Amino acid sequence: MKKRSLFIILLFSCIAFYGQNHTHQGNLALSYPNIPGYLSLKADLHQHTVFSDGNVWPSIRVQESLRENLDAISLTEHLEYQPHLEDIPHPDRNRAYHLALEEAQDHDLLIVPGSEITRSEPIGHSNAVFISDANKILNDAPETAFSEAKKQRAFVFWNHPAWHAQSPTGTPIMSDFQKERIKNGELHGIEVINSLDYAEESLALALEYNLTVMGTSDVHGLIAWDYTEKGDHRPITLVFAKERTLPSLREALFAGRTAAIFNDLMVGRAEYLEPLIKASVEVLSASYIEDTAVLELELKNICSSDLLFENQMPYTFYTKAPIFEIKAGETVVLRIKTLDILTELNLRLAALGAYTAPKQHPVISWKVKVM
Repeated sequence: MKKRSLFIILLFSCIAFYGQNHTHQGNLALSYPNIPGYLSLKADLHQHTVFSDGNVWPSIRVQESLRENLDAISLTEHLEYQPHLEDIPHPDRNRAYHLALEEAQDHDLLIVPGSEITRSEPIGHSNAVFISDANKILNDAPETAFSEAKKQRAFVFWNHPAWHAQSPTGTPIMSDFQKERIKNGELHGIEVINSLDYAEESLALALEYNLTVMGTSDVHGLIAWDYTEKGDHRPITLVFAKERTLPSLREALFAGRTAAIFNDLMVGRAEYLEPLIKASVEVLSASYIEDTAVLELELKNICSSDLLFENQMPYTFYTKAPIFEIKAGETVVLRIKTLDILTELNLRLAALGAYTAPKQHPVISWKVKVM
């Protein structure tokens, strides 16, 4: 009897402990610092479920996103391509959104209503998010579909323009159709990262046509199978918003305040990418080794991306190559030969894993007070 009582006590103790410490976040939860004036919201606005050509129920997409600590998602089902329609008939094209919204109602996750307009080239695929009714966007004429999305005040971005199935050379082609949509205010963004692919030509188009830089998973299967079990994070768009709300997220997308992130790759405009990388590195200490002019800095990477840097200072390193890495969540020690004893150091590093334009890396500066 005593053994049974002890077992019951231990059992309920374990249940109580689990209840207190249970979290939806997994080991690969994503974290990025805010930048001055804005919150850094982690969003994946291109995903699929069984309500188009995906393989999972909408609630799974919500659960995956909670495990990865995302702030916002959109289930952008193909409007025109519905391979599971015989098994899962749904005359309402908003159904996946409503199911995701229901699953997320007790959690801190923003659900963005959206759909994918799916056509062959040169029209291609585009996501319309922040829509009010997907059914009204389903239209035979592609021009009408885009104009309806505009009526609904949707943010529309061009999906995987470098996808080889759409462009055999793997190079995006800005057709007259896209140019007309931009001119009409019906196309606002472009994916520079889709799934495993980064296209610098898409980044060039974003800069040339003033389109918002986007990064998405475009996941159809399980995030675990496609990404996390392979040691990858899903690609995301960091949206620099004034508040953690749907209206603020939408405003930031239209304003172009984004960066596309995939593992250790960061892509975006310099005005947002530079402060993000700067905020991602904390200087823990700065002091001279006794009786030397060798300054010792301890740096910590507080974001989820490994950061690769190259020295851009007039001073050289001691016991370290000019190119070095700080892995996510880890620290490194730099020993810098300053020749003279300084009270302040202008630490200047080129972020080699980041791009503000094709083949162009941002150079980040930190003003470091020396103890």
